[in-house]
Amino acid sequence: MTKIKSLVLGSAAAIVAIGGAQAADLPLKAKAVEYVKVCSLYGAGFYYIPGTDTCIRIGGYVRAEVTFGGAPSDSTYVNGDGGLGFRTAGAYQTRARIMMHIDTRTATEYGVVRTFAGFGPQFTTGGTASQAAPDTQGNGGLRVEAAFVQFAGFTFGRSKSAYVLPWDAVPGNISTALRGGPSYDAGVNNIQYTYQFGNGLSASVGIDQQEQVNRIGVLNTGVSNANILGVYTNAYAAPSAVEIVGNTRLDQGWGLIQVSVAAHQLTGDYYGATASTGHPEDKWGFAVTGGLQIKNLPTGPGDDIKISATYTDGAPRYVFGQGGSPVPSNFAVLNNGSIFSGVPIADGVYGGAGSSIQKTKGYGFNGAFNHNWNQHWSSSIFGAWTRFDYNGLATASICSGAYGARVVAGNCNPDFTLTQLGLMTTWKPVKNLAFIAEATWVHIDQNNSGTANLTGLGARTVAFGDTDSYSGILRVNRNF
Repeated sequence: MTKIKSLVLGSAAAIVAIGGAQAADLPLKAKAVEYVKVCSLYGAGFYYIPGTDTCIRIGGYVRAEVTFGGAPSDSTYVNGDGGLGFRTAGAYQTRARIMMHIDTRTATEYGVVRTFAGFGPQFTTGGTASQAAPDTQGNGGLRVEAAFVQFAGFTFGRSKSAYVLPWDAVPGNISTALRGGPSYDAGVNNIQYTYQFGNGLSASVGIDQQEQVNRIGVLNTGVSNANILGVYTNAYAAPSAVEIVGNTRLDQGWGLIQVSVAAHQLTGDYYGATASTGHPEDKWGFAVTGGLQIKNLPTGPGDDIKISATYTDGAPRYVFGQGGSPVPSNFAVLNNGSIFSGVPIADGVYGGAGSSIQKTKGYGFNGAFNHNWNQHWSSSIFGAWTRFDYNGLATASICSGAYGARVVAGNCNPDFTLTQLGLMTTWKPVKNLAFIAEATWVHIDQNNSGTANLTGLGARTVAFGDTDSYSGILRVNRNF
């Protein structure tokens, strides 16, 4: 009996050993696949980040374009070598860009926490070099349009200002150089809060960093820059305050209406080359913009009209948009080498010990009518009118300095009016792919009279007069 028991136990042990060896040869069982889950809470394209309760959407666009008679993107030549008609400015310029948009949303007990980033590389050809270096290489770089966090009505980071209109200076056009109103094409660092009252009524208030997007510069007529136009270098001191901005907006089925306001600080540098010369006291300027959109037009489905009007006192960037230079600049055009129009632009003017900053005034409007011919074709006609006005003390200060010295046998008056008119047509053969053509005319109505002495590229005397410039663009844009 003992032998039989030993034989049975030995056989069982052998079977177990053989089974274990065979099991070791089998592949391990794969873990369950965690599939991406669609998030329908925030619209199309969102999905849950695996293992989290955060929804994410990745999108953006790829763009290629060529501009004729201006800088990208359809920014008509009105200053610099291009505005003067010099051969150092390219007759055309090209640009390629890819922009990535990353949008995340997480539902919490305090509401939705959102982050958004818009960034990407672009490459722009050369062609706007100075006379000293006419053949500059194109440049590439990383462009950041947005990087912000939203929580409980607050926005922190780089985003559109609370001052901005919903269409952000492009009511029916491509170019952000459309004057007559504000532009935040690449955003601004800010903190803002938006409150929803209900029934389409909302209000926002914010503080923006003072930077290129909201200041042009200050002229110190006591220190000049000996360039071809006798225009002054930037005499802005570093800002010690932020921009204070806000808006009230009403959205309805028929369209929307918005009123925006801004307070802007002007700071002047020293009167002379050293701190011992003193400096003017800081001043505050302001800007007001009203915007209106009208939908449901009888001309066709999707058609609309967008218009805005802006008034500024010491804050002309809000009416010149991003088309204005970040430093005291000038609108200057040579037509056929015989007509010269040079006018400086700045937030304010001072000059001489004890002088104060004289704020400049700017006002204007822009708008567009947008029409859809069918599901594939659409067109827009757009325009703007902008007035730039120095007061008597500022005019006298400018005209008594290097700028006025250029004016001979005539009257020095740097005030001017700028008018723009354009047409854009878009073809969308398939969804999210657009081929766009745009043409723009710019007219400068200036108030100098007589003649002006030019230097550089051969000293000569030319007559003052109103000028006209033209530009156009072809763009291919693919959203994804």
